[in-house]
Amino acid sequence: MTSLMFCTKYTSSGATSRYRSFMFARKMLNKNYNISISSFLYSGYLYDLYHQRPISKVKTFFSYLSRIFSLLTASKNLVIEYELFPYLPYWFEALFLKNRQYILNFDDNVWDNYKDKFWLKQKYDKLVQRADGVIVANDFLENKVKPLNSKVIKIPTVVDLEDYRETTEKNKTFTLVWIGTPVTYRYIESHAEIFRELAKKIEFELCIIATEELERRAIESVPMQFVEWSPENEVHYLKKAHVGIMPLDEDAFSQGKSAFKLIQYLAAGIPLVGSSIGENSRVIHDGKNGYLVSAKEQWIEKMELLYKDTLLREKFSEESTKEAYSYSIQKFFPQYREFVDSVFAAEKESS
Repeated sequence: MTSLMFCTKYTSSGATSRYRSFMFARKMLNKNYNISISSFLYSGYLYDLYHQRPISKVKTFFSYLSRIFSLLTASKNLVIEYELFPYLPYWFEALFLKNRQYILNFDDNVWDNYKDKFWLKQKYDKLVQRADGVIVANDFLENKVKPLNSKVIKIPTVVDLEDYRETTEKNKTFTLVWIGTPVTYRYIESHAEIFRELAKKIEFELCIIATEELERRAIESVPMQFVEWSPENEVHYLKKAHVGIMPLDEDAFSQGKSAFKLIQYLAAGIPLVGSSIGENSRVIHDGKNGYLVSAKEQWIEKMELLYKDTLLREKFSEESTKEAYSYSIQKFFPQYREFVDSVFAAEKESS
């Protein structure tokens, strides 16, 4: 059997790692692979970050040591989320990649994180050029990577439809839902005026699935509910809502976003309303499963329309449920497995 290590940034508490590594790693078990996982950041890192607790410098230091030790004994085949060592230069990572085959996995435009750091801004390009394969989540990233490496496959961040079997009654109050983190909550805040104006026109509640700590950043004059994220709460509260929203700003990071919120809304079988930016424009089929919007007036008009028209919501909901398979692990795992097999084929044959 071929040994394969997934080098994730987070434990399974982080959405990127949970959906782009852990979920696929479980499926790879007993598929002629011995699977191991090396998570970089300590298990409570995201809890500390999202609840505004001090990030443990000692634990972070040991994260680097732990990654080094795991690589010293690891298989020569790696699937890497972004990079092995955040904020360390390419030459350091290259020491651990020598005589190894590796696949890189990107779901966001992480290049933007290093653009102002001269010692790091070429890091991802060099990692991509040296990689034996690259998995990207959207067209923006595919176009960024292809000039550097021709062995690229686009696999969106997907859901497991088995997780969305729960049947739940809708809230009595018309509910808009958003799922994310305190970091991306800024997109809700930048659209605050839209929700204030909407509150003058219709009765609704805006449900935020992230952390209850965000309540201190609630939008004045907008009825809001803040739910602590958990796997159970995620599905339950998405299914109770009437419309899923994904506002974005016009910036480079938004262009590289993978529209995963919209994919979760599809799986929950609810209509979508999102900014007409980047991958949103591929997931939302305007007038079919939801609406693409840009101007403030469009946001208000479309959400008011969905509030008033129950039959329209039902029609969009049915379409969302149908399209959910197109963004599921049930559809994409065979492609993922075939790509991984093709990259590590030489090692498999010799084992």
